[in-house]
Amino acid sequence: MLTAASSPVSYRLELGGQQLALNDWLGKDIRIEYLQQIECIHCGRLTKKSFSQGYCYPCFSSLAQCDLCIVSPEKCHFHLGTCRQPDWGMSHCMRPHIVYLSNTSGVKIGITRETQLPHRWIDQGAIQAIPILRVSKRYHAGLIEHAFRQYVGDRTNWRNMLKNEVEAVDLYQLFESLWPRVESDLDSELLQDVEVIAEAGAALRLDYPAIAYPTKINSFNLDKLPLVEGRLQAIKGQYLLLDNGVINIRKYGGYLVNMESA
Repeated sequence: MLTAASSPVSYRLELGGQQLALNDWLGKDIRIEYLQQIECIHCGRLTKKSFSQGYCYPCFSSLAQCDLCIVSPEKCHFHLGTCRQPDWGMSHCMRPHIVYLSNTSGVKIGITRETQLPHRWIDQGAIQAIPILRVSKRYHAGLIEHAFRQYVGDRTNWRNMLKNEVEAVDLYQLFESLWPRVESDLDSELLQDVEVIAEAGAALRLDYPAIAYPTKINSFNLDKLPLVEGRLQAIKGQYLLLDNGVINIRKYGGYLVNMESA
């Protein structure tokens, strides 16, 4: 889903060559039907199973964006000369990255390319986020994220995030308390690449289009139930929240579906 950091967040979905303004569907009955066809989002070949949110197995096995280091950036091996696609690594990983704190189901540490903000925060369903550090490459961001993990988590409890059971936190104050400890754990060469960019009052607050949030979470699976129908109650992260369940739209990249509202 395409997003814009308006208030509330604006959502659009590219489907069949057109863009659907999903905020306009709030409060309406919607219908999503999986038409039993999956195309790889990279090469377009038909595949019986989707890997890593939309890839066929050959692409999943060969593309740099599907490598383990994308999930664990501290394991980046570009500098060892073993990147699957060095050109892709140069354009995506050897670029300025931001280390940030966000509040999704609680506070978490994360990293992203500088050009991906604030969309990365919206994709996670964050209600608050603040950029704290800038570095020149993904590998360095991953090492810093790894150092922060001993003090703050890097995961989101997606069920609590969707229930909107989240309390506001002073993210800048948290950074101020954590950074001296993290900084002391980093080597001097890495610190030469670190620019502190956190500012008091700079945390972004995000709210999402919602009539109501669920108290219990029932997750739809198009592979098991190819027809989903219900009233759209909210949109948060990459989820549509219906009155009878939730569906992660990003999970079904490459799926051929028919989607309509009444």
